[in-house]
Amino acid sequence: MKNISKIKLFSNHTLKAQETLKIIEKKLIANNFFIVDEEYDLAIAIGGDGSFLQMVKENNFNSDIYYIGINAGTLGFAQEINIEDIDDFIKELKNDDFKIDKIGIQETEIKNNDSISKFYSLNEIVIREKDLNTVFLNIMIEDVFLEKFVGDGILITTSFGSTAYNLSFGGSIIYNTFHTLQLTPVAPLNNKSYRSLINSIVIPDEKIIKIVPNSDKNNLLITIDGENKIYNDVVEIKTYVNKKRIKFLRRKDYDFSKKINEKFLK
Repeated sequence: MKNISKIKLFSNHTLKAQETLKIIEKKLIANNFFIVDEEYDLAIAIGGDGSFLQMVKENNFNSDIYYIGINAGTLGFAQEINIEDIDDFIKELKNDDFKIDKIGIQETEIKNNDSISKFYSLNEIVIREKDLNTVFLNIMIEDVFLEKFVGDGILITTSFGSTAYNLSFGGSIIYNTFHTLQLTPVAPLNNKSYRSLINSIVIPDEKIIKIVPNSDKNNLLITIDGENKIYNDVVEIKTYVNKKRIKFLRRKDYDFSKKINEKFLK
């Protein structure tokens, strides 16, 4: 565990986030921390969950630094620190009184007729037909055929992302240190002609999920952590949990069950 002295602050543009940015910057400097733009030990996102995702992406999923968030948004499940707890957090940071969770990230390869695209995601990818028509997908786990999916789309989420978009489609909440992927169907078709799984499947981190589009055009709309991109003439998609981990800084009293209760049940 490295000593934390240099910090970079990332913030969205809401008034609440900008006001919080000024407060924590002043408090960190007063406690002898350095606010920098390069070669920092800790990245802090100020805002909601979207700000946290953007921060990790801007750091290219760097596994050599620590990440934490201050909730100046709404739900803020990814954000560890509440605004009223900033003073306690800085005191704990100064005393190295924290713990680290190592979080698995998703790596995806999309192959079409003339190229291969690769990217990371922290929460999920969603695969749909380009014009949001019914999509036809052959799904394999480690090259073993699982199903021919027919429906609106397939959501493949990390354990960390299990509490995000995945919940909207009845997916399961997974402890985010398990490093799994979860296949969750989006409006699957089930009738005399088509049979698709209607429940999520949790896949361990050593397994590769392969998806082969099965229609005339195979033009897909793929959403990566909330950002949409169209891929034409897709031959196959492979997605899996990358071996590297990114490090989330946690307060000593952090507990995943407690977080679920606070964010979804209170």
